[in-house]
Amino acid sequence: MQVTRGQISLFLCLLSCASSLGTRYTPDWASLDARPIPEWYDEVKFGIFVHWGVFSVPAFGSEWFWWYWKGAQNPNYIQFMTKNYPPGFSYTDFAPEFHAQFFDPDEMADIFEASGAKYVVLTNKHHEGFTNWGSPYSWNWNSVDNGPHRDLVADLGAAIRKRSLHYGLYNSLYEWFNPIYLSDKQSGFKTRDYVEKKAMPELYELVNRYKPDLIWSDGDWEAPDTYWNSTGFLAWLYNDSPVKDVVVTNDRWGLGCYCKHGGYYNCADKFTPGKLPDHKWEKCQSVDTISWGYRRNMKLSELMDLPSIIKDMVYVVALGGNYLLNVGPTSDGMIAPVFEERLRGIGAWLKVNGEAIYATKPWRVQAENATVPVWYTSKSSTVYAIFTSNPMQNSFTLSAPKTSNSTVVTLLGSPEPLKWAPLHSSGLIVLLPDLPFTPADAWTLKLDEVA
Repeated sequence: MQVTRGQISLFLCLLSCASSLGTRYTPDWASLDARPIPEWYDEVKFGIFVHWGVFSVPAFGSEWFWWYWKGAQNPNYIQFMTKNYPPGFSYTDFAPEFHAQFFDPDEMADIFEASGAKYVVLTNKHHEGFTNWGSPYSWNWNSVDNGPHRDLVADLGAAIRKRSLHYGLYNSLYEWFNPIYLSDKQSGFKTRDYVEKKAMPELYELVNRYKPDLIWSDGDWEAPDTYWNSTGFLAWLYNDSPVKDVVVTNDRWGLGCYCKHGGYYNCADKFTPGKLPDHKWEKCQSVDTISWGYRRNMKLSELMDLPSIIKDMVYVVALGGNYLLNVGPTSDGMIAPVFEERLRGIGAWLKVNGEAIYATKPWRVQAENATVPVWYTSKSSTVYAIFTSNPMQNSFTLSAPKTSNSTVVTLLGSPEPLKWAPLHSSGLIVLLPDLPFTPADAWTLKLDEVA
């Protein structure tokens, strides 16, 4: 029987698929680090981070309120409590005031969708240990037994997924004042009672119950990954969990793991590499530059404006990263109007320029100082040149692209091809139209058929 080329191709494809489906990861970094990051994550580019918890009640200083007050004993926090609360008031007394009475999951999800974000990451549990779901391992220190008396993780997750956005959960491994954790810490992490009785059972339960597309791990840095049994958990997550084929993780799995082990790399909060990294990465940034949680005492001058957000996002995507932008809801469940304004402004810009962001790849040249600074992204033979300041002139010079007779240049948002002329060896001069007004102060030239 003669075998056709098509049959051979089909056989090889099936063999490859079967091999991929049969991959089992062992609980060691060499095996786990070899797992490909699911494609959806690189394609979405932009997500929203949501820091919400008991810290949203005092809403002063930062989401590290409890630590700065009782751990570091910062005088500003001590003075705040002395002035505003009676003697003997404890941090746990804030929990019943975490009402979330105005929390409408659909309204919040509408705002996130309007921003153009394609994934949302909610704090399931920050370092204070309070869970935003009814964790059986966090009795009376969770949002079902206390405060809102509702499952915030489930409610927001349903609204997010209804809009076909990916849903991720932030999880702090350690808890500042958990006595079991502090006992393990006092032993030099030779005992592992906290991990075995609290941290890991809770994390397994979280995954099985809510099936997150992404796990944003944190609070790991005081102990090595061997204490946390991170490799054991990740092997289960990648092999046998209900999200094994889609889940994405970061690199915060123990002391020394940052920028080295796990899924994509965070490396550090607000990580800003100076050149194209050789591994998928993410920059987490907050609209409020002082805090991740909502602050009642924030000032306008401390917030990122829309042009600075767009500029930051463009830089990150040009260098192959994802951009995770944080807003902190109020304790009553609202997104502050100033945050909503920023998010809707991003969405308006992405409606015009999104094709230069979503599902793009870094180009061979990531940036150049052209007529004004330019960042490049690409898709196949199309290159996008994004500039974040108005050149204030009609001629625009780009030196990196190599043109051909088939090259077509357009301004995103306008269908008419622009006039251009090649430079001697490479590059081109483009005749710009009057640039349309945008509050984002950023525009994109689309260059088809360039090298």
